[in-house]
Amino acid sequence: MDPKLRVAFNADFTSDKYDALVRCVNGSQKWPADFRISETPIFLTREFTYEATCAANEIVAATRTPEFAKHAASAVPGQLEVPNESAHPNFHVVDFAICAEGNRLVPRLIELQAFPSLFGFQLVLLDCIRKAYPVIPRNWTSSFGGIKDEAYLQLLRRTIIADSPLESVVLLDIQPEKQKTRSAAGNYSMLVMGGTCESNESIIASFSMN
Repeated sequence: MDPKLRVAFNADFTSDKYDALVRCVNGSQKWPADFRISETPIFLTREFTYEATCAANEIVAATRTPEFAKHAASAVPGQLEVPNESAHPNFHVVDFAICAEGNRLVPRLIELQAFPSLFGFQLVLLDCIRKAYPVIPRNWTSSFGGIKDEAYLQLLRRTIIADSPLESVVLLDIQPEKQKTRSAAGNYSMLVMGGTCESNESIIASFSMN
């Protein structure tokens, strides 16, 4: 973790600023967040960001092999197969734990999923964090790879909507009203379509420097 920004953030932190962050998040969504928002982002060094990104890319690459496709084909029951399925998911979400290994921290895989339920929310959260915590420099972002906010939204629109009519695009989930990420998915839809900007786990933003 980046020690200089951690020290600066801790010195500037107040409970009032955290309350402002939560109000901003809840006010930006159709529903209040059902999950806890962490008081602070984690500030990753360039070295750790590179290591985590390389690990994620290697995991995704492993899912794009013929061997994996053959194995995955038997994982989905026949009655749940959908027509016109793409060869590979358009989205991958790689969740890492940060673990101690000797005298260093390393990323370790928790899970891999392909539904982009937080892809809009993370941009909303980034905006709220910047408003609540001005001590964080603008060149620190939760968007890895250096992509800018508008380019990120354009990529989402191009990937999800493309040339389809908006009314024919559906983000489908099982029992969405019971999903704790339903508010995040709602934000995702609003962002992509050009609108406004389980357990006791916290939603934590990972920041790295562009």
